[in-house]
Amino acid sequence: MSAAAQPAILLDEVLRPNPPMTPRALVIVLAAVAALNFAFAAYFVSRGAWPVTPFMGADVALLAWAFRAVRIASRRHERVTLTPDSLRVVRQPPTGSATQIALNPYWVRVEMDDPPEHWSQLTLWSHGKAYRVGTFLAPAQRFSFAQMLKNALRRARETHSA
Repeated sequence: MSAAAQPAILLDEVLRPNPPMTPRALVIVLAAVAALNFAFAAYFVSRGAWPVTPFMGADVALLAWAFRAVRIASRRHERVTLTPDSLRVVRQPPTGSATQIALNPYWVRVEMDDPPEHWSQLTLWSHGKAYRVGTFLAPAQRFSFAQMLKNALRRARETHSA
């Protein structure tokens, strides 16, 4: 297939969650919490309350586990690609294989509260089925993407009918 025969890409966006702190910043925070917990544990041991120390260590271990879980979860993303003939949403979870949704852009309706609220969702409707997109984005980011997608869908419909 030649390059001239490929359909025009009207929208190609990768949606990603807001990144957590850098790995270096996470290590610094974890080290500071560990140092503070060690100081408290030393104080409690000096007062004879040594049974408290395992809980101080567990506190640091749980924080490290939470930081790791956030870093893993931040790897997920969604790629939204629109051509005059197809709207594709490829969802890549943090682990595992990607899933894909393919819709006819002529029949897609984009729904999003205006102005966006915290609970507002970006929903794509097609043939009675709903697909949520960008659930991990902040409401303002979802709203901005919804407007961009609506405009691109309008162009796709104009291109398709021309």
